[in-house]
Amino acid sequence: MYDMFQALLQAPSYHLFFEALLIIWIFKLLFFSKAYAPESVLTEKEKEELIAEWQPEPLAPEIPDDHPVLMAMENNIITGKPGKYVTINGKSCVNMATLNFLGMAGNPSVEAEAIKTLKKYGVGSCGPRGFYGTMDVHLELEDKIAKFMNCEEAILYAFGFATIASAIPAYSKRGDVIFADEGVCFAIQKGLVASRSKIKWFKHNDMEDLERLLIEQAKEDKKNPKKAKVTRRFLVVEGLYINYGDLCPLPKLVELKWKYKVRLFLEESLSFGILGSNGKGVTEHYNISPDDIDLIAASLENAIGSTGGFCCGKKYIVDHQRLSGLGYCFSASLPPMLATAAIESLRLIDEKPGMLVELRENCEKIHSKLSDINGTVIVGEPISPVKHIRLAEPSTDRDFDVQTLQKIADLSRDNKVAVTLARYLEEEEHKLPLPSIRISVNNQLSDEEIDTVFTTLSEAFQKIITH
Repeated sequence: MYDMFQALLQAPSYHLFFEALLIIWIFKLLFFSKAYAPESVLTEKEKEELIAEWQPEPLAPEIPDDHPVLMAMENNIITGKPGKYVTINGKSCVNMATLNFLGMAGNPSVEAEAIKTLKKYGVGSCGPRGFYGTMDVHLELEDKIAKFMNCEEAILYAFGFATIASAIPAYSKRGDVIFADEGVCFAIQKGLVASRSKIKWFKHNDMEDLERLLIEQAKEDKKNPKKAKVTRRFLVVEGLYINYGDLCPLPKLVELKWKYKVRLFLEESLSFGILGSNGKGVTEHYNISPDDIDLIAASLENAIGSTGGFCCGKKYIVDHQRLSGLGYCFSASLPPMLATAAIESLRLIDEKPGMLVELRENCEKIHSKLSDINGTVIVGEPISPVKHIRLAEPSTDRDFDVQTLQKIADLSRDNKVAVTLARYLEEEEHKLPLPSIRISVNNQLSDEEIDTVFTTLSEAFQKIITH
């Protein structure tokens, strides 16, 4: 005991101070920690009072009955086929709203093939591809798409939106880096969120801004080479942007892909079946080999006039989605009749490339005429089948501009030209585009119908804006 006391006196002061702190901390843990605090017991009356006061959070925010989207659905009821003309509320209108660019949705040959398949296979598959949902027509369509796009393999999805939204998180995971154009469509945005990767946005179609981000990433990789070895880098763009109607600068993107060693994903829902001399999309338009693109994804719901979507590329890349693509693994496969419809549409495009020429000519004619509407700005490439008409002098109130454009769209519909307001989930969009009326062009329009569209829209803008 005496020796312990002497050792204590000879110990350094900082040592004594540290031991005192430890003793106080242990004492606090034992006697003042919440874990040892006596549990409070509520009486039955107190429990009932707390339950009576509790108010649950609403399952979803309240939506007003006059919400523009709800009003648009109630006021624009379509009966019949959405072909060159569409019947809205019993009135036949020139169809400049739906994305039936090549008229495949009502093509007699496509319909005949779909009906023949319907009689053989029934209405739906009722099972995912891995659970007795794979039918011979699915494999045939995948083979046709792969050959059409000059790729090794293709994979088929039952829902166009889910295609790219499933493909991105199948490859990019937490810790990876994705460089994305800030103008990409909502389906891509949902895929980016699902990947849980680090997203680096670059200005729309701004290659200097993209290269700036790539250089910054290269500098970060040099600082931490160990992390860089396990970090995958992706570049995600649209071939033809649905929210802007403009083309991506694919040659420059491919150049940057090889220079900075990133994987390039190309979403071609709007350009597939449209661009290029044979409708193979932006790769054919720019004369770039599909092998330079790591993954091409597209919807079958626009030019093809069917449902679903596909991804294509190298076999080892595509096969990975058969085990990791959520939309592929857990959704019922594409109804067989719609697969056959898509096969027939591809056959028609392959055999009649003249329809692509007709579409491009109509796109350029309409673009030229719409540019003459006073008080507007036409956004989009002349060859794009989707164009956006914006106000030349928008106000500072977005809601006011939306209401103005909606009045113009309604007046045009009343005068037998169907157009639609471009709609977005405003609270969820990464970058909300300016309000616009979206125009969709098809190859079946005559010169007289194009003149009618221009005259009707021009008069509607003049009447609404001047008042």
